[in-house]
Amino acid sequence: MDEKKTDRRTMKTKRALAEALAEFLATKELHRITVQEIADKADVNRVTFYHHYQDVYELYDKLETEVVNVMEGLIRDCKGNPDYVKNLINYIDENRVYFTMMISPYTTSTLGYKLGSMFDSTYLEICLERYNITENIIEFEYLCHYHVVGSLSIIEKWARAGYNQPKELIVQGITDLERGFRTFCEQKFGK
Repeated sequence: MDEKKTDRRTMKTKRALAEALAEFLATKELHRITVQEIADKADVNRVTFYHHYQDVYELYDKLETEVVNVMEGLIRDCKGNPDYVKNLINYIDENRVYFTMMISPYTTSTLGYKLGSMFDSTYLEICLERYNITENIIEFEYLCHYHVVGSLSIIEKWARAGYNQPKELIVQGITDLERGFRTFCEQKFGK
């Protein structure tokens, strides 16, 4: 069998399983979701599920890790890419099911926490380098946190509203917030 076909089929199956889990998490607590429900929704059998994952919790952990890693890459891309906000919002738009899951009251909340922490630390690291800040790091850390929380709030509001606004509006809102933050930092810290 062609290895590329196998890899593509495996990726498609894993994506279907992850999306099925994410859809369930929008309406149901993780510990109440069964392998059979996920397999049925993904249109695979239980054996196929167990071929890839030990249980529902392993699938959730893998999904969580993947989302956080992709988002971190998109944030790190801001160093040299003026379209990083657009790329970030496009990823969220293309993977709405995961972000709807993230804000669901039924999820474990670790995904939201991990994303927030990752955004905080990654963006702080980038900004410390960008503005060559070596003093008053605590003050700057709080300013970066404020900026990150504001950006995440825009995304969360968009998701809670069912993505009812055009993504261009969300990109513009976060870009404007970013522009204001950069201007403030340049005035306060130089560079």
